[in-house]
Amino acid sequence: MRKIHPTAEIHPSAEIEDEVEIGPYTVIGPQVYIGQGTRIGSHVIIEKNTRIGKNNFIHHHVVIGSDPQHLAYKGEESWVEIGDENVIREFVTIHRGTALDQSLTRIGNRCLLMAYVHIAHDCFLGDEIIMANGATLGGHVRVGNRVVFGGLSAVHQFCRIGSYAFVSGMSGVDKDVPPFVKVFGIPAKIQGVNLIGLRRAGFGKETIRHISQALGIFLDGPGRIQETIEELRDAFPEDPHVQEFINFIENPSRQGIMRRKPFEGEEAF
Repeated sequence: MRKIHPTAEIHPSAEIEDEVEIGPYTVIGPQVYIGQGTRIGSHVIIEKNTRIGKNNFIHHHVVIGSDPQHLAYKGEESWVEIGDENVIREFVTIHRGTALDQSLTRIGNRCLLMAYVHIAHDCFLGDEIIMANGATLGGHVRVGNRVVFGGLSAVHQFCRIGSYAFVSGMSGVDKDVPPFVKVFGIPAKIQGVNLIGLRRAGFGKETIRHISQALGIFLDGPGRIQETIEELRDAFPEDPHVQEFINFIENPSRQGIMRRKPFEGEEAF
């Protein structure tokens, strides 16, 4: 049975499944779908063309599906898609996509978006991502699975963040972050392998050793990226995680790959 507060405003075209809870003064716009078991707090605004899956928990004052903050946007149809079992905390904002990309902003499953997180237009997020308070993604950012963003971190538009990466709090990311690494600083630089994240995810010692060796080759190897890729392929011909690393660095975004680590004694900021 649905539980909808009498002060909530639901557009006639919205589709609300069973066992959904909607709190006081929440507004659900046109062409919105809310999946079974999702709970929505008070004063939430879910605007048009938004699809939300099952068993999500959307806290108070969240805004989802607003027009993209892009000067080229002229009212074209665009969408937001959110998967299942996500927790979206207070004052999070998630904007629809633009025709400059795929007209879609997408969030996967079992993510935790803490208070004041911002997901800009055309971002694609994988599963089990954690974004701490105030973390921000510019437009067109692509994020892999099980990435963690520290509080007040920010990612430049068009960057990619590889799976199992860790972006430390107060960092400014302006280039693609390879999978399995931790980064810190303004601009952010690679600090090493995300050991804690990999161990928590169940990666074995041998796998972590291979990833660490591959990262060393990437950071300290030949200057040309293609030479580095060939060296990595020769050194780890059968390791699927190193292959994931290679595939990532072989296909950079327009921002380029984050490669430089801090010099000895260099300040992170």
